[in-house]
This record gives sequence, structure tokens and C-alpha cells, in this order.
Amino acid sequence: MGFAQVLVGLMAAYAAVGAAFAIAFVTIGVARVDPVARHAPLGFRLLIAPGAAALWPLLAARWLGAMQS
Repeated sequence: MGFAQVLVGLMAAYAAVGAAFAIAFVTIGVARVDPVARHAPLGFRLLIAPGAAALWPLLAARWLGAMQS
């Protein structure tokens, strides 16, 4: 297996985890990280989903921090 195939596989895994995280984050997590977004409409949640998928490590850390405090 070449370097490019490994890189593409890692990127696909990152995207898959990001997509799964984004679904969980926009349904449950956004309200815990930002209380103002608790009553956000569906349009807002759909708007932030791609960003949540791309930045899932950062948002996961913030979500865990919000759960501990």
C-alpha cells in the first residue's frame, strides 16, 4: 500500500468520524457547549453541521470540558 492510499484512508476515517460526531453535536452537544443555542432552529443546526464535522476534535474537547464543569 502506498503513501497516497494510506493518506486517503486516514482522511476518509477522519471524515467518517467527523460526520458521526456532527450528527451527535448538532442534536445534543451544541446546547451543552453554548446555552444560547439550546433553542436554535433547525436551519442553524444544519448550517453548523459541516463545520462541526471538519472541526470535530476541537468541538469534542469543548463538549467534554462543558460536561465536566
